[in-house]
Amino acid sequence: MNQLPDFFFILVAFGVIALAARQIGEFFTRLRLPLITGYLFTGLLVGPFVLGFASEESLEQLRFIDEISLAFIAFAAGRELYLPELRGRLRSIGLVTAGLVLTTLTFVTVAMLLLAEQIPFMQALGGNGRFAIALLAGAILTARSPSSAIAIVTELRARGPFTQMALGVTVIMDFIVIVLFALSSSVADALFANVPLNVSFVFLVLVELALVGTLGYALSWALRWILGRRFDASLKTALILLAGYSTFLISHWLRDYSHENLPFELLAEPLLICMIASFLVNNYSPLRAEYGRRLHDIAPYIYIAFFTLTGESLELGVLADAWQIALALFLVRLVAVMIGSFTGGVLARDPMRYNRVKWMAFITQAGVALGLAKEAAVEFPALGAQFSTLIIAVVVLNEMVGPLFFKWAINHLKEARTRAKTPEFDGVRDVIIFGVEGQSLLLAQQLRRHNWEVKVACLQPSLGENFAESAPGELALVMVNDYTLQSLQALAADRADAAVLMLSDEENYAICELLYEQFGTETVVVRLNDRANFEKFHALGALIIDPATAMVGLLEQFVRSPSAASLLLGMDEGQDVVDIELRNPALHGIALRELQLPLDTLVLSVHRKGNTIISHGYTQLELGDRVTIVGTQNSLDEVMLRLEG
Repeated sequence: MNQLPDFFFILVAFGVIALAARQIGEFFTRLRLPLITGYLFTGLLVGPFVLGFASEESLEQLRFIDEISLAFIAFAAGRELYLPELRGRLRSIGLVTAGLVLTTLTFVTVAMLLLAEQIPFMQALGGNGRFAIALLAGAILTARSPSSAIAIVTELRARGPFTQMALGVTVIMDFIVIVLFALSSSVADALFANVPLNVSFVFLVLVELALVGTLGYALSWALRWILGRRFDASLKTALILLAGYSTFLISHWLRDYSHENLPFELLAEPLLICMIASFLVNNYSPLRAEYGRRLHDIAPYIYIAFFTLTGESLELGVLADAWQIALALFLVRLVAVMIGSFTGGVLARDPMRYNRVKWMAFITQAGVALGLAKEAAVEFPALGAQFSTLIIAVVVLNEMVGPLFFKWAINHLKEARTRAKTPEFDGVRDVIIFGVEGQSLLLAQQLRRHNWEVKVACLQPSLGENFAESAPGELALVMVNDYTLQSLQALAADRADAAVLMLSDEENYAICELLYEQFGTETVVVRLNDRANFEKFHALGALIIDPATAMVGLLEQFVRSPSAASLLLGMDEGQDVVDIELRNPALHGIALRELQLPLDTLVLSVHRKGNTIISHGYTQLELGDRVTIVGTQNSLDEVMLRLEG
């Protein structure tokens, strides 16, 4: 009678723990450690082997969360494999992948067999049992981490042959690994049951694969039906997860039924079913974008729940006893990755400068490997949590070390496109305007009235003549042959505090990238032509003006707050708004109330390290803060002298 209330109590308690894990994960990132390390640590801390907030019985009742998460991980793995993005690089990707799979599977399997006497849960097993465990470990540790690789590439804005190859191999590896795990599970199941590996066994494996393919195809149609309905987004996401969880229920039922009623046992790997369905939806359905959004939105919550629950199931005693084995497996896998990636690269005739560092891209592991470790422990109860704890220890080592090597390789090969260091202020506010037209002319004149040094870059001589007639002797028009790095250097872009881009989106983006990567220009304003290009400019930190919506927004501000709108547009005579950077060391740490500003000025906000601080009298300033102030021009000049030193 008390089972239902107990279950809800366990569920609510786990929800609270997951919230704590989220905060601890964020703290770990500030220590330059992966998020999942924080989640695992939280789970381990509150689990039955440390503080005991969660019992082993409660973990069993939360098993459904594991299976929902595993279904999601398989969906995410299938979602990453998009065939059009791999075409053209298949030779290099295929050979490197083959090298990695063969060497990692072989090296780890052999290492597990050689270390069997040192691993407590393998010592009492016979030859078949040891080989089954070694094969499962080899398959799991072959996995990579597409999510980590994509995060690093996005962070570094990396682009180039090495980056493309690394992403292609990492994405396709998870697909292969899940197939490999399904085959290894079938072999391990036969070995544990002492079934001979003969022609009948091979036929049974083929039947299982055919069954998995059929169920995956059926699941793909179920996903298409869900995605095609006009349901609320949250309901769609819940139904997708329910479909994945149902796959696990069907797989368990099929295994139990065949075990009791047939002369053989059918093992339809649910992870492989989910991944096949996801692959089909992603590549052969018009609903790819909607599917990606649903998975993207739920991903953070799934990972928090899964990794926290995984941490709770870690056996601390096994972890303490197995750390030397885990370190040995980590090193063996590292050597296998080096040999496999180098051999594959040589066979693909990739440049040697790539082959020498290629292994650095394939160390990291995360979700799929952890998911497979937990799935193996469930499918083979004889292994228990000891097997998954050992594998998880290896995965955590790979997850901590791998990103550092991958970042180094991308930077070493000069494929990173990170932001250049912002130039020091030289005492003169410089701006470059790209594009010659009425609006750029008016903007240039207004900036000059506010003591900015203005250059207007122009490609067409005829436009330059019209410009000169409109503003003779007032503005500096600079003719350029193109918008390349050399032209920007000729414009002294390294000294520019701001740039305004008023060309086509293609030209604007090319200039924006150069300003971001080569000069670190602090303020880049882009006039957008096509709303579809918003995100790529936003990723470069540009301030974007969309003419299609700017006028509506301006009219709205005049209706809601006419005084503020007039002030910001400079329509109030004698009033202005400026951003001033604090460069005076003597004012570092001073509170705003102690600045003794002119009475006709007002501090609106303080911008610090990308964040906006709503200021008050006790707000303490720091060097590098950008202070937004409104006031008369004379008073603003006085404040500027004080803050800039």
